Amino acid sequence: MMEASQKNAELFELKPRRADDVPLSMHVKIAIDHYFAHLNGYDAVDLYEIVISEVEKPLLEAVLEHTGHNQTKAAKALGLSRSTLRKKLDQYHIS
Repeated sequence: MMEASQKNAELFELKPRRADDVPLSMHVKIAIDHYFAHLNGYDAVDLYEIVISEVEKPLLEAVLEHTGHNQTKAAKALGLSRSTLRKKLDQYHIS
């Protein structure tokens, strides 16, 4: 039986198998490079918070949808406690 960490490594392999099979990390890198290219001389501010909030909300929504909105299963899939998940759902106004 394949271990979870090995399975995750295969799911998130960095080499795309198809042109449209680009890993999330590459999308983030491209978006950050685009952000920096369009600062027009201004300093980047709160970039970490911006990126986390842009990625975390759709992650939570996708996992909830995948688990049929079962918060216990969603928390387990995310590696979070249910109380932490509930706090994040409130933070992003996800019901």
